Amino acid sequence: MRPTYFLPLLLAFGGTAQAQTRIDLPALIECRQSVSEFAALAPIANDPLKAVALGWRPLPQGNLFMNEYMLNTPITVFGRSAEHIAMAGGTIVALFDMPDPRPLAKELELEVGYDAPEKFMAGRELVSRDVIDAKSGEALIESVILSVSNVKSHPGKTLAGCTYSLDQPAEGEAPAGPTPTTESPAEAAKDAPATPTD
Repeated sequence: MRPTYFLPLLLAFGGTAQAQTRIDLPALIECRQSVSEFAALAPIANDPLKAVALGWRPLPQGNLFMNEYMLNTPITVFGRSAEHIAMAGGTIVALFDMPDPRPLAKELELEVGYDAPEKFMAGRELVSRDVIDAKSGEALIESVILSVSNVKSHPGKTLAGCTYSLDQPAEGEAPAGPTPTTESPAEAAKDAPATPTD
């Protein structure tokens, strides 16, 4: 198993109002962005006032691993209206009032990873590409994974969204044809702790 560096939400990324206005929340949740765009969320996780400025109301933490927000203006993701979102490490999800996550996972053509009466997880890797960190020259693998699940802390809810990560190649595995990048998302990701799972 290769080591993973989830893009931290605790980055010192700048957090300017200009950067925040470029956030395309539906695109991030639906996995239509990259690690670089996901990095713009870092200041929001660090500073509730930045979330409020974007029209996100921080909610009490119902799960130790997630920062949750209620949106003043609902968004449309996966063809459904959503006003409740959450972030955890390199993951951003919308929470829907759907007790059974299976129909949405089937609709999105996800692979079931775990299916039990109390717990369901499904996902699909949409992007896996070799990149070179512009500053360090380190070879990394950028990964973008779409997932649908449920969690005990939020009964009756389905969580659907995206995980953005930078992975080191497995030991002895050389990346094929890495793409140099002018951005350096790995620079901030290196110091991040791995995201805990529930």
